[in-house]
Amino acid sequence: MLNAKKSTASRWLIYTILTIGFVAVVTPFVWMLLGSFKAQGELLRVPPTWWPQSPTLDNYKRLFQKASFLRYFGNSAFVAVTITVANVTFCSMLGYALAKLNFGGKKLVFGLVMGTLMVPGMVTFVPLFVLVADLGMVDSYPGLILPFLVTPFGVFLMRQFIVGLPDDLMDAGRIDGASELRIFRQIILPLCGPALATLGILTFLGSWNSFLWPLVVAQTQEHYTLPVALALFATGQNVTDYGLLMAGATVVVLPILIVFLVFQRRFIEGIATTGIK
Repeated sequence: MLNAKKSTASRWLIYTILTIGFVAVVTPFVWMLLGSFKAQGELLRVPPTWWPQSPTLDNYKRLFQKASFLRYFGNSAFVAVTITVANVTFCSMLGYALAKLNFGGKKLVFGLVMGTLMVPGMVTFVPLFVLVADLGMVDSYPGLILPFLVTPFGVFLMRQFIVGLPDDLMDAGRIDGASELRIFRQIILPLCGPALATLGILTFLGSWNSFLWPLVVAQTQEHYTLPVALALFATGQNVTDYGLLMAGATVVVLPILIVFLVFQRRFIEGIATTGIK
């Protein structure tokens, strides 16, 4: 009886902690969504209001009436999708090579990948920009995309997943005369659905929300991504248009939510089976 009471108390404690965490995470997004339907005056009111007293779609109208909004949205989509597809393709190839193939320097290569994971991104930011500038790729799509076609985290994630696949499947393919490329394409990839979904979602999330790199590399409006454009045209003459920012932030978040909802089951499965905890 005592153990049952302890178990019930522990369960309620866990539920309480999870509920508090859920509220803490969701509240800013709810505030952002509700704020996108408020006028500027109501957003600046003290004390603030939770529900819009006079709901309006004016913020969304002004957002979509911006002449280059579709261009900014298209730039973000093109950059994020290209980087995601490249990472899913190349990281899975490298992960397969490090997990199942034997070649000289394999341990050294994997050690370099692990070492790169420990280097903060800001440390390589300036050298990476200098390299891109020297190659003449500033203010161009290649400059936005090429530095992130393969990431150490993606290689590590795919390697960890593929290591757990049975070698017998690959040996059977080799006995049948299949090349390594065919084994990778027809045997490995179909089994890597959870890991590929995890890598795809995380890569798309990072690329879609990226702000600092596009801000530095995209020096004209023609190559602005949506987060950069939103930050620039919602702020002017020391006055921030919070309603426009709220509406723009909501539009930025929607594609991420859609991608996650579509692949959420495989994402959770991939997290559980690759040791990323």
